[in-house]
Amino acid sequence: MKAGNWETLSNKRNFANAHLEVVTVEARTPSRTEPRTWTIVHRKSAVVVAAMTRDGKIFLIRQERMPIREVIWEMVSGQIDDHNADQEEIRKVALRELREEAGYELAKDGELIGLGHYFSSPGFTDEHGYFFLARPVEPCAGYVRDETESIVDCREFSIEKLRRMITENEIRDANTLGICARLSARGFLSLAPR
Repeated sequence: MKAGNWETLSNKRNFANAHLEVVTVEARTPSRTEPRTWTIVHRKSAVVVAAMTRDGKIFLIRQERMPIREVIWEMVSGQIDDHNADQEEIRKVALRELREEAGYELAKDGELIGLGHYFSSPGFTDEHGYFFLARPVEPCAGYVRDETESIVDCREFSIEKLRRMITENEIRDANTLGICARLSARGFLSLAPR
């Protein structure tokens, strides 16, 4: 099978569950005629949402993360179950995650701004995520946190506090660091020291 100048010679499934699949692929690349072998993790796509209040504060959730055995602050995020989701469905997932994880929704005059996509770790996985800015947001009426989630807190932070958290290595996950970089590059927030 060819994709562009990439030719897959073999594809062996090593492991799969509801969240990921591990395969070994032998392929020719655009720059190499000799086949190369890679182990690749296929994972569902995700959304990452920066939720901003009217006064420019950003919501973060504090979540238990078993693989690193820590509780960390991060942006709202979640997987997209439908592998064939179109842009409208992806937007719906972003708004659903905002409600479920943070208990917030777009205000009546709010907007959900798509900020493009990224690859989390392209050296071993095809996982990618879609960045969104939701602004302004307001609390959902009657919100009750889902106890099956591993979220222990949700708070709003000033941009200055967010910058300090990044500088002091309190924020360490790629999703949050990546969306902060995209927000800054697009002019939605400034991470420059004051």
